[in-house]
Amino acid sequence: MNQPVTKNRIEVVDALRGFAICAILLLHFVEHFIYNVYPEATTEASKLLNQGVWDSMFFLLGGKSYAIFALLFGFTFVLQQRNQENKGSDFGGRFAWRLILLTVFATINAAFFPGGDVLLLFTITGFMMIPFRKASQKTLLVAAIFFLLQPLELLASVGIKIIPSLPVGEYYNIVNEATATGNFWEMIWANATIGQIGSIYWAIEAGRFCQTFGLLMMGMLISRGNYFRKDVSFWIKVLLIGIVSSYLFFIIKGAMTDSLKTIFSMWFNLAFTSVLISTFVILYHNESFSKMCSGLRAYGKMSLTNYISQSLIGSIIFFPYAFGLAPYLGVAVSLFIGVVVMLLQIKASQIWLKSYKQGPLENIWKQLTWINKKQSSVAVAG
Repeated sequence: MNQPVTKNRIEVVDALRGFAICAILLLHFVEHFIYNVYPEATTEASKLLNQGVWDSMFFLLGGKSYAIFALLFGFTFVLQQRNQENKGSDFGGRFAWRLILLTVFATINAAFFPGGDVLLLFTITGFMMIPFRKASQKTLLVAAIFFLLQPLELLASVGIKIIPSLPVGEYYNIVNEATATGNFWEMIWANATIGQIGSIYWAIEAGRFCQTFGLLMMGMLISRGNYFRKDVSFWIKVLLIGIVSSYLFFIIKGAMTDSLKTIFSMWFNLAFTSVLISTFVILYHNESFSKMCSGLRAYGKMSLTNYISQSLIGSIIFFPYAFGLAPYLGVAVSLFIGVVVMLLQIKASQIWLKSYKQGPLENIWKQLTWINKKQSSVAVAG
């Protein structure tokens, strides 16, 4: 059975993007949107429950949900480029402008999510896709492998440290202090400035910067090769390779330290991401499962709106400037609240898309991306 396609949209991609944003939401709720204030466990059972929820969530989804999101960002770029080529245009310049616009959305999101936003990371690394937009599949594969091998960390592991130590902890302390005071405007300013810098610094130190480059290239490769339209047998092979690789990297990373630990942790996350993606795609070939994913498809179509709004909602719930419930909500309870918010967002997305083709922020982004296009066309024609 082939993947359901509607007007050139591969439905499984929307559903997979929805899954990734849902997973990101749940992780962010568990970690109180990086505002690390929790009530002290009153019983051993509650302590074990909270720790179990934390460990399970980050083992299953930590570093993987973002990876799916990044991969699909590269995937979508190819579709946009191909669409413009069919019209006799090139998308490179418009995409550069689109990334600049994404910086604005990233800043808005970061204002309510100190030090954890990925949109700015996508903006910076996204520019790398432009010179590769007409590259061959072989070139994309080589580029993807190069970055996914974590070249900076590999060099550091043999004593060649190109990137100096970065003050990540110092920057996070500043944004946490601004958040803790409950002063709304001080928090917004610290999060949108120092927090964004700290987020990029952390991405570099944690290996995410290079990994994101690789994921974008891999997303382009998958889109060009129409891999999401492949049959179940292909994805079963991906699943088996992913399971074996995940097991090996998980065992090895436990015995490593410093740069080598970062490298194998990133490789484990990448391998486990392939397990999640292949499992999801295999299940999606089942008609009953694909019908159950209607909510995820709607959620994925409004990924930007849902991603930013979940940060706003989370900050209102947890941060001192609003309800300030972080000191009263343990990890397990926070996860439950996250599930409720997720379900409400899914329902809201379904309702919205009954009347509109896109989410509100998606529409704004699209309109601003193509601003002055008609005027430019007239000028050229004249």
